[in-house]
Amino acid sequence: QEQLVESGGGLVQSGGSLRLSCVASGPTFNFYAMSWFRQAPGNDHEFVAGTSWNDARTEYSDSVKGRFTISRDKAKNTVYLQMISLKPEDTAVYYCAARDSRNYGVSKFVWQYGHWGQGTQVTVSS
Repeated sequence: QEQLVESGGGLVQSGGSLRLSCVASGPTFNFYAMSWFRQAPGNDHEFVAGTSWNDARTEYSDSVKGRFTISRDKAKNTVYLQMISLKPEDTAVYYCAARDSRNYGVSKFVWQYGHWGQGTQVTVSS
């Protein structure tokens, strides 16, 4: 069964770093654009970063550009989100998501993703 499992979240002080991982199982996601979204309490899902199906293009939200880096290891079926210079406003549940169809590019819209992980909590203290 297709599945995405995130890990790596936790509690970190402002200015600290974390690396999130998303392991994909089942039919290969190596041909899917993959993204990270986050959801803070009371807010909608927010696009954070994405990589195209062939990793030729990455996109970031303005709020994380220069601090977060998305990458993928296709041999391990894993997508990473390296986060540095974390701020309290980065506190949220972070979700990994795969596009709804193969060979599509990155989308910032939640409804264009067909597969989601369960999420991992990131808490940044001030």
